[in-house]
Amino acid sequence: MLTIYGVYRSRASRVYWMAEELGLEFRSVPVLQARRLADPLSENAPLNTHSPEFIAVNPMAQIPSIRDGDLVMHESLAINLYLARRHGGPLSGQTVEEDGLLTMWTVWAAAEVEPHAVKIVLTYDNGLENSEGGQQTIAVSCRSLRRPLAVLEGHLAGRQWIAGDRFTVADLNIAEVLRYTQTEEALFDAHPNIKAWIERCQSRPAYKAMQATRGKEPIEI
Repeated sequence: MLTIYGVYRSRASRVYWMAEELGLEFRSVPVLQARRLADPLSENAPLNTHSPEFIAVNPMAQIPSIRDGDLVMHESLAINLYLARRHGGPLSGQTVEEDGLLTMWTVWAAAEVEPHAVKIVLTYDNGLENSEGGQQTIAVSCRSLRRPLAVLEGHLAGRQWIAGDRFTVADLNIAEVLRYTQTEEALFDAHPNIKAWIERCQSRPAYKAMQATRGKEPIEI
């Protein structure tokens, strides 16, 4: 059985969504981010990214990780590419060319979008969105996203999905990276193709199922 390490309020949400899309039976092992705990190594601390038990799974001390049989993997976007290829179906590439496009767009999301998107979401997570420094961070991140979002907006002109004629792992991966920026409504109002596309992605039952479970997790520890 597939084991997913990580809480839903983390990048593990991407893997949980993917598992829902594929209809996989899985075991969830909640692993908290150590930064959310005052003393992650205390005797009474819950399982977290600094716990020796988890370090034995992922020495980089980051979530998510998975165990699938004898295979252990890290890096959420790569995990989803693996799961799509492993289980096949419409979320995976149907040809070598499609598989290449799904990989290309996933790497694009990781390299061109996520570094800026993460700064936005962390600003909100730390309650700094109304501070002078927080507003400056958000503004700089939004400016840095202009070119990648313009590229995606153009790509989606006349298209419903990223590659092929269906929802794939590339749509899921990019949508989850862009979710970190959805507090900035002006970004999406300025890119109507992206706005309509992400609404399609997030209307899927598997996404809603993931978010329902995520919503039950405590924000504060």
